[in-house]
Amino acid sequence: MTDLQRLLDFAERSAVPGGFGFLGADGQVFADRPLMTFITARKTHVFGLAHLLGRPGAGELVRHGVEALTDGPLRDREHGGWRATAEDDTKSAYVHAFVVLAGATATAVGDPGGRALLDEALDVWQTRFWDDAPGLAVEEWDAGWTELSEYRGVNANMHGVEASLAAADALGEDPLAAQLRAQALRTTERVLHGWARDRDWRLPEHFTPGWTPLPEYNRDDPAHKFRPFGVTIGHQFEWSRLALHVRAVTSEPPPWLLEDAVGLFDAAAERGWAADGHDGFPYTLDWDDRVVVGARMHWVLCEAIAAAAVLAEVTGEERYRDLARRWREHGEERFADPVTGSWHHELAPTGEVTSGTWDGQPDAYHLTQMLLLSEGRPVRGSVAAALR
Repeated sequence: MTDLQRLLDFAERSAVPGGFGFLGADGQVFADRPLMTFITARKTHVFGLAHLLGRPGAGELVRHGVEALTDGPLRDREHGGWRATAEDDTKSAYVHAFVVLAGATATAVGDPGGRALLDEALDVWQTRFWDDAPGLAVEEWDAGWTELSEYRGVNANMHGVEASLAAADALGEDPLAAQLRAQALRTTERVLHGWARDRDWRLPEHFTPGWTPLPEYNRDDPAHKFRPFGVTIGHQFEWSRLALHVRAVTSEPPPWLLEDAVGLFDAAAERGWAADGHDGFPYTLDWDDRVVVGARMHWVLCEAIAAAAVLAEVTGEERYRDLARRWREHGEERFADPVTGSWHHELAPTGEVTSGTWDGQPDAYHLTQMLLLSEGRPVRGSVAAALR
């Protein structure tokens, strides 16, 4: 079985000046990849979770990440906010959501710079990305915050919900905590109780500036890393789980939070598993449930397992435990890399390691959270709160 400590041993190799780099499967940072803010922020969060578990040296890696995000090349000192990469000045909601998450987890573990990072990241999130009228975040600005992209998407909003819940947990009695939880509930209601439910649990991901769905978006680039065409199975599992984290911190939660989490999960499980005749979850389906991109992404399976584990904890239903166990066994058989202790990031439907969308093994975020959420802890707003 995948061991968290071995995974963290491997992830530690990504520490480089200015943040955390893009790891190849050989444990070496890819020299031709620029520093990426989302990877640095995710790794800071992961090492924060490891610190809460008492891992020696994890606190120093959190410190490294916080210093990188505060004083390194990823932060835009001139205009504020964080660049997408050390070479790309674009300001995206997706990236900033992970900076909020990193700041929240660093605050939770008591890093001396964590709260300042969290406060700055939340200020940018609230003033530049959060749009109160629809209860959703806008997507992307240019470097100087003068031009806003017309694209709107729910991937960034999904991670905004996660980050807002983590920030609220880290802020404690600060009045902003209640506001962030309310925003997370509004976004989740719009996405799950609106678009997903209205379309029989086939969630559209791409939208116009007025939040009209764009069902044909990226049909000509269906395997895009962050904006693929069609129904993204892994995101449906992720939204299902996040609805339960929202429910855990909502006083008198509306019944639809659990009902919609179950509906979205069941649709993803039933339509996704072995949709092309091969075991596993394909990356995407079209609007008639036919496979578009059949590659198996490790993060999709991780989110399926995590969602099943959290549903099992919330409902007590054995069927979710059975699914989590069966899918975990599939992951250990197909994805686990005995050399690195991590999981291969992309497989062909028949199980061979491929790299059509993802190469190397840069990400420890999905796998770490899956391992921790599978251990039967009570469901809280954030993983850090559950560990504390």
